[in-house]
Amino acid sequence: MPTGDDHKYSRGVLGLATGSTDYPGAALLGVDGALSTGIGMVRYVGPEEATRPLLVRRPEAVVGAGPVSAWVVGSGMSDTDSESMNRARRALDEGKPTVVDAGALSLLPHAGFIVATPHAGEMAKVFGVSREEVEGAPAEYALLAASRWNATVLLKGSTTYIANQFADEFSVSLAPPWLAIAGAGDVLGGVLGSMIATRVADIAADERVLARIAASAVVIHSLAAQAASAGGPFLLDQLVTQIPAVIRDLLAR
Repeated sequence: MPTGDDHKYSRGVLGLATGSTDYPGAALLGVDGALSTGIGMVRYVGPEEATRPLLVRRPEAVVGAGPVSAWVVGSGMSDTDSESMNRARRALDEGKPTVVDAGALSLLPHAGFIVATPHAGEMAKVFGVSREEVEGAPAEYALLAASRWNATVLLKGSTTYIANQFADEFSVSLAPPWLAIAGAGDVLGGVLGSMIATRVADIAADERVLARIAASAVVIHSLAAQAASAGGPFLLDQLVTQIPAVIRDLLAR
């Protein structure tokens, strides 16, 4: 929780190199997730197709490069989009704790504090197997990927599996079935990136903290989805709106 001595920089600055000409919405959803989680500042670096609507939707976001505490890269990107991939690569090369999603997964392994967030289809592509094979043994594949990438891996699904290169394992089974919608992972990336950006000192002291932060982000995302759903379908805007209350209630415990 912030204190009276905190300011926007001490509360963490998250950079997002996300979105593309084809998928600008991924950038907006990630920024939404990050801001709703209580980060001090969000910096966005991406294509004009995402930047214009972002400033209308979230004028508190800062556009352009600058100092950050952590990064989210890859959401809404294809690994065939050289311009987007170059932005993701530059962010990774800064060596800050980084959430790596979607197209940027092809840049792994990479040195640094990394949380990779594939879904089963992306994991299947990494190992050259079928999606069904990954879905049949998700915990095992999360561990295999963590070892291959020397990173923390968050394998998204109805049950999300988190593993790291130290063989720590977590699973979260709180997501309602209605959460299986396009863009949900982009919001999760923003939530996770925001939580990492506020805990960089802890991560530097013990990299294993990343797996616990990742699991906590999934809990928050899933509980917000439960509240937004109330047993039925919902829009991701409704999920994002629930995140502050979920965090408040968790802190109150």
